[in-house]
Amino acid sequence: MSFSASRSFEFPPRSFSLGHYAAYFQSDAWLSATANSLAIAAGCSVLTLLLSVPAAFALNRRQFRGQNLARALLLLPMLVPSIIMAISYYTLYAEIGLNQTYAGVLMAHAAGSIPLALIALSATVRGFDRNLERAAAICGATPWQGFRMVTLPLITPAIVIAGIFAFVHSFDEAVISLFIAGREVNTLPRRAFESIRLDADPVLSVVSTLTVVLVIFLFSAVSLLRRRAAMSR
Repeated sequence: MSFSASRSFEFPPRSFSLGHYAAYFQSDAWLSATANSLAIAAGCSVLTLLLSVPAAFALNRRQFRGQNLARALLLLPMLVPSIIMAISYYTLYAEIGLNQTYAGVLMAHAAGSIPLALIALSATVRGFDRNLERAAAICGATPWQGFRMVTLPLITPAIVIAGIFAFVHSFDEAVISLFIAGREVNTLPRRAFESIRLDADPVLSVVSTLTVVLVIFLFSAVSLLRRRAAMSR
């Protein structure tokens, strides 16, 4: 339908055109929403990794009181329905002034992405051969040097995969964005929802096509990274 020449949704198309693609790339509303989603998703990936990488090491290499509780709390956002999370964020943000702000949307998306990243990272950290770190220490490396030169290169594929998961989750998040994102922080899923609800703009088919292509590309990258990581072992 994205290549249809019709001015409304029509399938199968009776004629073909790139008019909907031209309309998308000429629309400030669609391009602004796309830029917002890409920026928030990229920021969400960074913030998620900054929190989930240390958490993965702490939960899988250390024993401490409350460890199971900490793990359950970090995984909890994956178990709670999105609508419940959205209402909770809206209520909390209304009190502290974070509704309709980039920071508010970024933190909410990161909270939902941390469980996905933590699961991807935990499997790698748990299966990491610590004899490699011991060998580095025997050769005179400090703990930081051992981490930087031995551990980090070997877990980099898992970190990249976790970052991609966080990016896709943020880019695709619609329910929470509908509650806490405003006109200035209009994300692509929110803009798409408004389009289908108000005017049924056929440009939406272009957005859907480009989003599917992006997700296929990212998960193909994940598959390639997993294959390379398996081969390196």
